[in-house]
Amino acid sequence: MSLVKFGLRIPSFPADGSGSVEFVEQILRFVGELELIFDSAWVDDHFVPWADFISINTPTLESFTTVSYLSGVFKKLMFGNIVLCNSYRSPALLAKMGATLQTLTKGRFILGIGAGWKEDEYIAYGYKFPPPKVRIQMLEEGVQIIRKIWTEDSATFKGKYYEIREAVCVPKPKPIPPIMIGGGGEKLTLKVVARYADWWNIPNVSPATFQHKLKVLETHCNKVGRDPAEIVKTLANIIAIGNTEKEAQDLAGRSRFISIESQENYIVGDPNQVIEKLSKYTELGVEHFILRFVDFPKTKSAKLFAEKVMPVFKA
Repeated sequence: MSLVKFGLRIPSFPADGSGSVEFVEQILRFVGELELIFDSAWVDDHFVPWADFISINTPTLESFTTVSYLSGVFKKLMFGNIVLCNSYRSPALLAKMGATLQTLTKGRFILGIGAGWKEDEYIAYGYKFPPPKVRIQMLEEGVQIIRKIWTEDSATFKGKYYEIREAVCVPKPKPIPPIMIGGGGEKLTLKVVARYADWWNIPNVSPATFQHKLKVLETHCNKVGRDPAEIVKTLANIIAIGNTEKEAQDLAGRSRFISIESQENYIVGDPNQVIEKLSKYTELGVEHFILRFVDFPKTKSAKLFAEKVMPVFKA
């Protein structure tokens, strides 16, 4: 259990109607109060709110810019994206961006990346939205390019969707950032995870679903001759924790991010209930939790979690 780490998922848009300036101040206060408690901080990659109950005109922060800025302000945390859309930035450019940020942060960057899914966002910003199979194939080529640029003096790659010729990246990132691939698609995405991921992330699933997805991943790993233990398993989840079960349920009920009908996919309860649920995940191999506390921008829940839950997993 000593290896279990905990990250903060930082919202990219306000859910309380705040304006841009106020929202940025909320983030800075939130992370500032928790920087010395948690291990990492993460921002999702969308140009407009991903939640359909939030107005499209709500201020939304671009993910890589936000992580770059916050990692310069808060120097005790690892930082990553959960997860970058492969389609939005060319893999070679993203490799250069990641190498630069890894150099500037002295090794505190994790590259989270996925195939992308939000069709209306693609179309609005001028990106083509190919079928899932194509997007995942593009992701597979993309992570190969990123790895080559980070590790080879002069990188060349010719695939179906991307081509680079003698691409040079100096400075090289030191150490090489982990590549965390997000997603749970069993036929295609988890196959890419098995081949190329250092870390794997899946969001908002029950322990039973996580166990099933993990078995599928292990099958893909066996087919390609890879030890599944090499891949760090991470879970992103929304959490409502209170001093009592009623308090936690009230928080969950007021949050539109938690579906009461599928509450087994989320983390809801008093500290003992949260410990019990997290233990189910850690027994399955989860090593890093990335948590969105529903009472953001307040830090009450996060501090309760740090006081009552984290010591059990840090002992």
